[in-house]
Formats: sequence, structure tokens, C-alpha cells
Amino acid sequence: METKIFKAADLPQVIDLLKSGEVVAFPTETVYGLGADALLPAAVKQVFAVKGRPADNPLIVHVSDFEMTKQFVEKYHPLTQQIIKEFWPGPLTLIFELKKGALNPVVTGGLSTAAFRVPDNKITLKLIKEAGFPLVGPSANTSGKPSPTTAEHVYHDLNGKIAGILDDGATQIGVESTVLDLSGDVPTILRPGAVTKEILEDVLGIEVPLDAHLVKETETPKAPGMKYKHYSPDTPVYMVENSDWPAAIDWAKSENLRVGILAGPAISDKFTGLNHFIFENDSIEAATHGLFSGLRALDQREDVDIIFANVFSEIDLGLAYMNRLKKAAGQKYFKK
Repeated sequence: METKIFKAADLPQVIDLLKSGEVVAFPTETVYGLGADALLPAAVKQVFAVKGRPADNPLIVHVSDFEMTKQFVEKYHPLTQQIIKEFWPGPLTLIFELKKGALNPVVTGGLSTAAFRVPDNKITLKLIKEAGFPLVGPSANTSGKPSPTTAEHVYHDLNGKIAGILDDGATQIGVESTVLDLSGDVPTILRPGAVTKEILEDVLGIEVPLDAHLVKETETPKAPGMKYKHYSPDTPVYMVENSDWPAAIDWAKSENLRVGILAGPAISDKFTGLNHFIFENDSIEAATHGLFSGLRALDQREDVDIIFANVFSEIDLGLAYMNRLKKAAGQKYFKK
């Protein structure tokens, strides 16, 4: 299969492909999604096959507006209108209880709930609106590997496996959306993202708990990204606390391991002669934006045996960054 690169002017071709059951990657403000018509089970199964994704892992349904969810959702939490007014379009996914039979079990992982999002990307919103049907949209990468934040990342993983990629440049945020479960009485975060716990609590005026348990391989997750290990490159990744960097570098040298450093300038500038992926600055925003790109860039280098990545405090956006980094590292910290 030839994987074509499409631009905004090519939307009619993309829509025709999706209507015929093909799989096309699309841009969002978070990461690139792997799109198929959510109402065509055969097309959705292709998404799982292309990614090598476990069939019990539910998919996020991308819609053009809140109105599009009404044909699927049984009931809405009382805070739904307040939430969508504040955060849609945007990097917030909402889980609702479904009408019976509204979506095929291949989309929901066999659950009675489904996750919905209105992405904050003009091209993709136009795509969904003009197509007239919702798109499933897991990250457009090989399952378990770092998510793609550029069309080039998608092409690297899926060239020859999908019909096309709708290219809109690099994504703005760099990690997947926050997932908020609204199917129960208490809104609960299942996956942290750019819409943080603190932001939600400030807007809603209530405590919003975080479900931090890691789903085992034998469990069915209620939302994507809840597995113990995820987003992992082939090269081993270790998380490094600020005070442990000199010891980590010395240990790697003693083991004749070629190090790749994933950090901001404050850390990277201290160690010369090594491979680096340097975040634009030392902020958590820059680290979050560059995390997946950095993991991919260092993983593709033949002269890197191990990746050391800088940690951040698990507050605000740092919670989303560390959620991804911990899974990329298989929960492993460097210890003296």
C-alpha cells in the first residue's frame, strides 16, 4: 500500500478514503491520531491491526461538536455542559455511558461506556464535520511506542500500512488528552494531560480525584494509556532525578554504555561529548512538548545504548509528563 501525504486542500480525497473503509492519520493539538470511520467495524478493526493494539483497549471517538455525541450517549453527567463549554474543542476526553448498541464493541473494548473528544485542530474538525461521521483516533504509531507529534513520525511507523496522513505540521501540546470519566457520580481523571487536575478543580469548584492505578495486561482499561508500560522506545529509558545526573553518567561510562540525554539546557549543558535531545527551555511545557519527539530521535540513533530522561515534579502539567515518562521507562529510575 502506498501511504500518501495529504494537505488541507485534499480533504475530499481523505473523506472518500475514510468512507471506503480506509485508515488515514489526522492531526490534533495533542498527537496525531489514526483515523477510521467509527461506524464501520471493519475499518476500526484495521486500526487495531495496523497498530498491533490489544483488542481490549478502547478507542477515543473524535467528534466535530457536542451535538454529534447525542446519537450515542445514554445520559450525561450534570456537569457536562459546564465542562464542554470550558474545554471543547480541546485536549479533554470525556467518558459517557452509551445507549445500548450505539457503538460496536470493537470501538468500546466491550465496555458500556465510550470516550469522546472534540479536537482543537481546524483541519480535523472540518474533516469530521464534512464527512458527517465520527472518527476513532488512537495515536498513529505502533502500539506501545512513543506517540507521534509530526506527520514524519507517523510515516516512520506506518508507511505502507495506511492509506494516508493528513499533515498539519507539529502538534502544539505533545502528549495525549486528559481523560475524564463522567460515567459515574464523581468526575474522575483516568489519564492526566494538559487539562490538569488543578484546572478542572478550579473551573468545577469540586475535588476531582485521579485514578492512578496501573492496569495489568489481563485487565480491560476504561481509557487508553492506563497500561503499566506504554510509549516505550526500543532503547532502554531510565528516569534521572536532578541530583543523580553525575552519578548516572559516571555509571554509564563505567559500563561502556553510550548515553542519550533527554533534558532541558540546564542539565544538558553540563555534559559534553554525549548525544542530546535538548528541550527548547527548562520549563515543563517545553519538556512535555518535546518528550515523545526526543524519545523517538534518540531511539533512532545507532550510537545510543541507553536514554536518561529528566524528571519533573508531579504537579500541574508535570503529572501528565511524568505519567508518560514513567511508562516509557517501565517505571525505572536510575539509582546510585
